[in-house]
Amino acid sequence: MKKTSCSLFAIVLLMLLMTGCTRLALHATSPLIPNLTRAFFEECDLELAEQSLPAELKLMEGLLKSAPQNKELLTALCMGFTGYAMLFVEEKNPERASRLYLRARRYGLKAIGIEKDATRPAILSHLSAMDKEQIEPLFWVTMSWNGWINLNLDKPAALGELTASQECLKRVMKINPKYFYGSPYIISGSMLAARPKILGGDAAKAKEFFTKAMAASNGKFFLAQYYYAKYYAVRVQDKELFLNLIEEVEQAPLDQLKEACLINSAIKEKMKGLKEMADELFF
Repeated sequence: MKKTSCSLFAIVLLMLLMTGCTRLALHATSPLIPNLTRAFFEECDLELAEQSLPAELKLMEGLLKSAPQNKELLTALCMGFTGYAMLFVEEKNPERASRLYLRARRYGLKAIGIEKDATRPAILSHLSAMDKEQIEPLFWVTMSWNGWINLNLDKPAALGELTASQECLKRVMKINPKYFYGSPYIISGSMLAARPKILGGDAAKAKEFFTKAMAASNGKFFLAQYYYAKYYAVRVQDKELFLNLIEEVEQAPLDQLKEACLINSAIKEKMKGLKEMADELFF
């Protein structure tokens, strides 16, 4: 889906919602929702994506009011808010990013049928029954949940949810650890590298996961290099690895992974900021 068709999609939805034809809008556009989210990640223009995504998310939230159990909408909202928080908000405003991650997680949990106040045994029982057909919403729940935890490791509430989030990740890893260009490996590596040993951190295992993540996409999905540098290289104070990972992303072309062009574009920019912090991160 091209930029113009994404804009047309939003305009048509807005017109239908304004005229009260919500059910018609949902019926007409529901099959297009997966394509819309894919088009978002294929967008290489960071400014266009940052400006357009909030409006598209609000439109989908409007549709959700008429179909609160629609799993496609719930999954798309989880994916969209997670991506928006991770790519555009996290570094500028961590508190706002935390709220967006929680919003994404709420939609994702609903998409996979887990109530927000579910007990750990109930969550475990539900997760054990999930298969590859449900990996998309489960993955984005895991992504949003761990994004929130990593921003709030100094808060008891976040630490209290480590176990549940890890159970989600374990299930994703069991179903398909190479999903979304090896992202489950990236999440695992980030968790182990970012957290102190007392909270389950393990630098050696983190390195193994990052190595597997890069192999899963042949180094074409830059999120692996970014978190490898940001979390692992900094933790073990390996400045050479840190700079090599940054250089690898700097020299790599954007068009080598069209399906993740937006993420790769954003990571290229983030790598510049990370490089500028090198003297502060290594001592």
